[in-house]
Amino acid sequence: MSKRFSHKLYGLIGNPVEHSLSPYMHNAAFSRLNIDAAYLPFLVEKGKLGPAISALKRTGISGFNVTVPFKSECIKYLDRIDPLAKAIGAVNTVVNKDRKLIGYNTDCTGFLRSVKEDLRFSPKGRDIFLLGAGGAARAVAFGLAKSNAKTIMIYDIMPLKVNALITDVKKSFPAVDIIASGFKDMPRLIQGCRLLVNCTPVGMRSKDPLPIEAKLLHKGLKVYDIVYTPLKTRLVKTAEGKSIKAVNGINMLLYQGVLAFELWTGRKAPVSLMRKELMDNLK
Repeated sequence: MSKRFSHKLYGLIGNPVEHSLSPYMHNAAFSRLNIDAAYLPFLVEKGKLGPAISALKRTGISGFNVTVPFKSECIKYLDRIDPLAKAIGAVNTVVNKDRKLIGYNTDCTGFLRSVKEDLRFSPKGRDIFLLGAGGAARAVAFGLAKSNAKTIMIYDIMPLKVNALITDVKKSFPAVDIIASGFKDMPRLIQGCRLLVNCTPVGMRSKDPLPIEAKLLHKGLKVYDIVYTPLKTRLVKTAEGKSIKAVNGINMLLYQGVLAFELWTGRKAPVSLMRKELMDNLK
């Protein structure tokens, strides 16, 4: 079927989507590079993901992002899945190539780029502690395993999710040392770690407590909080108060978008412009 639009169409599917900053950075990037394209948010009702993706495909959409709660569910509606995305079990970027929808996970690589650039930290040979075992944690854990982290330790209030994540990481990276942490084990395990990553939503609300006890934040640790609103969560503020290097997840959002843009267009993304758009539109 021929495309209904003279320009290329890109978008975001999820529920909710109205809060997303992605349209700002992608539309600005299209404009800067004189690409005749538009990026729109598409709210998809739960239970209607299949028909929604089918409808987008019929329009000739050139690509789209996927956000919660559809990053895993969308896989069954795509034609092909990149091996890393398949292993992670989540897709956040889809490319329409020759009428075939191909799924990728740019969250994983976006996180790694942000950690290396923002914290000046290389996971290779390091002990790292993850808080949470949900979708974001899956992308982070696979990225760390791919980067040859020495040991990855994971705590979540739902142990079954931790065990499932460990099993899946081991399938792709059998040599990696990845273990579950109990609540009582956290003080001992974090003491030997060099990076703490908060992969939970704790910190998004002003009344949220710290995701871990402040006393566990030690001088040899660096902190990465994937939460980016507010820009300085209680975890980031507490770490900085102890002279510990800490950053939020705004550049993980940026770099996953940069990678998606480059997959879609084959062009080098205007990173500085996209970062400015994110920062200018944060509420």
